[in-house]
Amino acid sequence: MLSTTFVDGGPVWIDLGSPDVKATTAFYTQLFGWTAASAGPEAGGYVFFQQGGKTAAACGPLSEEAASGSWTVYFGTHDIDVAAKSVDQAGGHVRVAPMDVMDEGRMGQFTDAQGAQFALWKPGKTQALGAVNTPGTLCWTELHTPDTAAARTFYDHLFSWQVKDMDMPGGMTYTTLCTADDKDAFGGLMPARPGEKPGWRIYFEVADCDATTEKAKALGGKVLDQPETMSGVGRMATLADPHGAPFSVITSESQQES
Repeated sequence: MLSTTFVDGGPVWIDLGSPDVKATTAFYTQLFGWTAASAGPEAGGYVFFQQGGKTAAACGPLSEEAASGSWTVYFGTHDIDVAAKSVDQAGGHVRVAPMDVMDEGRMGQFTDAQGAQFALWKPGKTQALGAVNTPGTLCWTELHTPDTAAARTFYDHLFSWQVKDMDMPGGMTYTTLCTADDKDAFGGLMPARPGEKPGWRIYFEVADCDATTEKAKALGGKVLDQPETMSGVGRMATLADPHGAPFSVITSESQQES
C-alpha cells in the first residue's frame, strides 16, 4: 500500500523530467491544484509539487541526453549500493550510479531487464512523499512489460515482492504487487500492448476523472485512453502532458463512496 512513511521495496517518490520545467509546472498546478516550491538554487531547477502543503510529486530538467519528458517511480531501499549491484546481476542497467542528494538521501536510476526505467531511494532527511491516495496525489503504480514472467524474476531479485495473479476480461492476467511486509497492494504488473514502450505508469487519484480529462485537454495535454469504468476499481483515463509524458488519472470506487 502506498504510504507517506518509508517502506523498503515500496514506491516512495515520483518525479518528472521535463524539457521545460516552467511550462510543465504551469500545466500540473492548474490540472491538480498543486502549488510549486523550488528546492533551492543548489538543486538545479528541481521543483516540489505540493498538495495542501505536503509534497505530492516533483519535477526537474531532463538530465540524460536525448531523453524525453517522463515520470519516474522511486522504490525505497536501505542499501542502494547493494541494490545497484543486484540490478546489474539480474540483467538490468545502471543509468545513473548511486549518489548523494545533499543530505536528503541517496538515489540512483536504472533500467530493468525488459527496458522499463525506474529509480531507487535510500532515505536521509527526506523519507518519502508527504501525501498519497487522496485527490491530486499518487495512488497506484503499474508496470507495463513485454515479458511479465521475466519482470517478476527481475524484481523478485531486488525486492522479494509478494504477487497475486488476477484474471481480467479478455483473457488477460493482471498481477498485483505488495512489499514483503504489507498485505495491501501498491501497484500492478501487466503485459504491454503491441508497440507500447515498457515502463512504469503512475496513477493520480482525482475527484472526477471525466472533468480532469477535459481540463487536461484544455491545458494542452492529450488523451491517450478515454475515460472508462472498471467494476470494482473505478473510472480511469490515460493522459499525456504537453511534452508527451504519460500518466493516468482515476476516480477510485472507494473515493466515490466516501
